[in-house]
Amino acid sequence: MNWQRTRSFFPVTRELVYLNHAGVAPISTRVDEALRRYADEATRMGAFQYPTAFDAEVERVRGRAAALLHAEPDEVAFVKNTTEGLGLIAAGLDWQPGDQVLTCDLEYPSNVYPWWSLRDRGVETVMLRSRDGRLSLEHVDEALKNPRTRLLALSSVEYGSGFRNDLEALGALCRERGVLFCVDAIQSLGCLPLDPGAWGVDFLAADGHKWLCSLEGCGIFYCARSMLDRLVPRIVGWRSVTDNTDYDRYHMDLQPSAGRFEEGTPNTAGIFGLGAAIDLVLELGIDAIAERVLALTDQLVAGLTAVGADLRSPRAPGETSGIVSFSLGDEPAKRTVTRLRRAKVFTVARRDGVRASPHYYNTEAELDRLLEAL
Repeated sequence: MNWQRTRSFFPVTRELVYLNHAGVAPISTRVDEALRRYADEATRMGAFQYPTAFDAEVERVRGRAAALLHAEPDEVAFVKNTTEGLGLIAAGLDWQPGDQVLTCDLEYPSNVYPWWSLRDRGVETVMLRSRDGRLSLEHVDEALKNPRTRLLALSSVEYGSGFRNDLEALGALCRERGVLFCVDAIQSLGCLPLDPGAWGVDFLAADGHKWLCSLEGCGIFYCARSMLDRLVPRIVGWRSVTDNTDYDRYHMDLQPSAGRFEEGTPNTAGIFGLGAAIDLVLELGIDAIAERVLALTDQLVAGLTAVGADLRSPRAPGETSGIVSFSLGDEPAKRTVTRLRRAKVFTVARRDGVRASPHYYNTEAELDRLLEAL
C-alpha cells in the first residue's frame, strides 16, 4: 500500500500534524465530494428524485456499513451519535429491579450515563476498577458470575489509555454466563477490525467522526438479529413501521430489521458523508489500516521512550490501539498540549496524559515533529 498517496485525501496535512483521530478527525476529500454531491442534488432538484437520489444512497451506505462489520444490512441502523445508540439499549430492554450493568472506570461518559439513568428502575451500574490503564479479563469474569448481571457494556478501545479490550474473549465469557454484551466501538470503527457477530456482541454503536474521518452527528447502531425482538423502540415514528410511505394508514407493524430504530427523517447529508468515508476504508482495507496505525504507534512509543516520556498506554500484545497516552516529567498535560499546538502538532489532554492518535495517512516524519516539539 502506498500510504504516502493517501495523504492527498487529507488537505489538513498542508496545515497541521493532525494526531487527534480519537477526538474529532478531519474529513477527507472523498467525504467533501459526497457532501457536495448531496448539496448539488438538493439545490438543483430538491426532493424531485428523492427515491433514486437519496433513499437509494441511504440503503447503499447501510450495506457498506454492514460489510465493514461483517454483518447483514438488516442489523444496521443509522443514529446521530454513539450515545443515541447506547440509549436505545438502555431504554429498550426489559429491565427488572435488581438487574446489574457492568462497565468500568475507564469509560467515556457516553458509556456511563445511559446506564446510570436506569437507577430509578432499580438497575445498578457496577463500575469495575481498572489497573494501570487496563481492565483484566479475570476481573470481568469474576464480576460476570453475579447472577444479577444482565449486561456488560465496554468500549472496544478505552478513550484515555488506549487499552484495547479483547472483544472476542469478552463475548465468549458473556455467552457462557448468559449476559448481554454491548460495545462502544467509536475508537475502533475505521481503524481496527470489528466482527460483532463472530465475537458474540449483541449491540454496538459508533459515531463516524473519529477514525472513519466522517462528520459529527451521524453514526451506526448494530443490533444482532437475534436481539431485535428483545429491544423495544421507545420512540416510534413513521419510519419505524413497515410500508412507511403509505402515510394514510396508521399501524404499529414494526420493521423486521434494525430500521425500526430510525423513527423519523434521516440525516441524509451525514449518511452521504459517512458512506464516502466507509467506502475509502473498505477500499484501503481495514486489516492494512490497522497494521499501518499500529506500526505508527510503535514508532511513536519508541521515540517517546527515547526522550524520557512516561508512557501511560498499555503496550502488551493484543492491548495496543491507535491511541498513545504519555506525560513529560512534571509538566502538566495541558501545558504540553499547548506547546505542541504552537508547533502545529494537534494532540489533546485526556486523563492527565497527552493523547496522540495517528491515522494511516500520517507519516514517520510527522511523528518526529512531535518528538522535536517536546
